[in-house]
Amino acid sequence: MALVVYWYDFVCFGIVGLSLVWALWVIWMKEGASERVEDSTGYESLLVTRPDSEVFVSALPKGHVSTSQLWTSCWKGLHPGWLLAIRFVSFLVLVGFLAWDVLDWDASIFIYYTEWTFTLVMLYFALGTIVSGYGWWLSSNKPFSANGTRRDLDENNASVNTYMKNGNSRTIKLQSHYAQEEIQLRAGFWGYLMQIAFQTCAGAVVLTDIVFWCVIVPFLSTSHLGLNMLMGCMHTLNAFFILLDTSLNSLQFPWFRLSYFVLWSCLYVIFQWVIHAFGFPWWPYPFLELDTPWATLWYFCMALMHIPCYGIFALIMKAKYSIFPKLFPHAFVRPY
Repeated sequence: MALVVYWYDFVCFGIVGLSLVWALWVIWMKEGASERVEDSTGYESLLVTRPDSEVFVSALPKGHVSTSQLWTSCWKGLHPGWLLAIRFVSFLVLVGFLAWDVLDWDASIFIYYTEWTFTLVMLYFALGTIVSGYGWWLSSNKPFSANGTRRDLDENNASVNTYMKNGNSRTIKLQSHYAQEEIQLRAGFWGYLMQIAFQTCAGAVVLTDIVFWCVIVPFLSTSHLGLNMLMGCMHTLNAFFILLDTSLNSLQFPWFRLSYFVLWSCLYVIFQWVIHAFGFPWWPYPFLELDTPWATLWYFCMALMHIPCYGIFALIMKAKYSIFPKLFPHAFVRPY
């Protein structure tokens, strides 16, 4: 066992452990509650339409992910095929840079949080490409409006917005079957996985790039962590492609999914503890080291950093859905 444990390390273990338990509790309470509420519809799929029947739209939980949000754009006139193409190109570029990174440093490069986050962003775009392609193909025989959603959904948008604002009654009957389907139909496992990956990527990218550009480059540069063309590109393109996708997609960004971001970082830290317990000789980041009395302060600060990092992207999303509708009232489409 190469990992020497001091008394103050138990405080670090407690910080990570409490964060992990909190994240799992929030996921259980929020996602579990969402599933229980939406199970009343008795239907779940990735992007499959349900049979024709008379249905009602009930009050949707905050974490609801509808099928149309996964692959349609928030801009009128932008065909969903463009979002598919952008996600596919983003995936290919990220694969190329990750392959370059592995060829330069071999597979041991995955000891770094940067590579974990970069891989997660790449997987998000891979999943987004598949979902976009599947959704576009599945709905190719149905009429679309300018932004790729069905026309009858746009026709009923006013009544839906009135319902969401007033909230006086629990249900409202829509005259259009397809409008109801787009709004209420809950995405299945892969759809929710895509939404979760998007929100986890957003927080992790902000954290990774802030730490790299504001801490590592000016103060902690080493032969492994120094600034070079590859590292500069990887810590720029991850944010660029996520922001590009954000400017075009229709995904939501509820705060409770901060828990997935926290869970992601906890798993990385636990991974570091495990490999060091089995003899790995050095730490990829000095602020993860356990053999210093400053470890408790570092761990506490890094845990707190997750809130502003996630909050920065939440503000970007809030600005998107608050400012764009005012600047481009005839071009921007708000989700329900």
